Amino acid sequence: MRRRGFIALLGGAAVSWPLTARAQQAAMPIGFLGASTPLAWSRWSAAFVQRLRELGWVEGRTVAIEYRWAEGRSERYAEIAAEFVRLKVDVILTVGGAVVAAQQATSVIPIVFAIAIDPVETGLVASLGRPGGNVTGLSMQATDLAGKRLELLREVLPGLQRLAILANVGYLASVVEIGKVQAAARKLAYEVDILEIRRTEDIAPAFGTLKSAPQALYVCGGALTTANSARINTLAMSARLPTIYPDRLFLEAGGFMAYGANNSDLFRRAADYVDKILRGAKAADLPVEQPTRFDLAINLITAKALGITVPPSLLARADEVIE
Repeated sequence: MRRRGFIALLGGAAVSWPLTARAQQAAMPIGFLGASTPLAWSRWSAAFVQRLRELGWVEGRTVAIEYRWAEGRSERYAEIAAEFVRLKVDVILTVGGAVVAAQQATSVIPIVFAIAIDPVETGLVASLGRPGGNVTGLSMQATDLAGKRLELLREVLPGLQRLAILANVGYLASVVEIGKVQAAARKLAYEVDILEIRRTEDIAPAFGTLKSAPQALYVCGGALTTANSARINTLAMSARLPTIYPDRLFLEAGGFMAYGANNSDLFRRAADYVDKILRGAKAADLPVEQPTRFDLAINLITAKALGITVPPSLLARADEVIE
């Protein structure tokens, strides 16, 4: 019995080894195009991988995730997308700013955006319900939140009269957002200065163009501002400008306040799209979804440094307070 058991054990090992090897060889490749840096996206990429695991896709075993990072340089998108086509990945996961480059590289490989500021207005999809083509994902509704962010600033700064907007004008979604912020600012009778940037080297000079004395800074989201959040916050602090952002990660580098969709949640939900596509669904048949969680975060350390007193009623509504 012992001998038969030993032989059975050897036989089982002999059978399981090639099965494991075949499973590893059959790991389905996913192209992960990170628009910013690994550090800036660490929470988001971890949320994506964790959700994949919950759905039965284990990195290094059943899926092989090819990570590539543009580090805030949009000119890298086309190069990375072309590499994914050469690697014959089964799906590309990215964000709205990189979708056009990915679309130009392939009309066959499914593309899932975890974040897109306004995918219809920026032309990424035909409609939310029927995206069409090989692209689908999640809309941040960031442009719809511009008015809400200004209202939050007014609660903290009731005397606010002049606002500066920092945005990458080479990124169509930010151009759309600028228009939304300006419209919201007009309703509140705010004067507006626009700080236009297209690359990292433009950020410091942009602050130098401020001829007036704005009392707050609205920063539009995007790969360029995400990758340079520490630089932006340092310059804003030097100018004594309280900042408002679309995501709480900017507060880790010293930002003041953030309100927007929970990006970690969006990356988790993007994993559901990838799961469906790997199991045979077509991107064109998967409607674009919208956020279900919106978070308000306030950095009291920055508030103290700027001499700002945040109303207790606003602190009570915050999802996260950094102290």
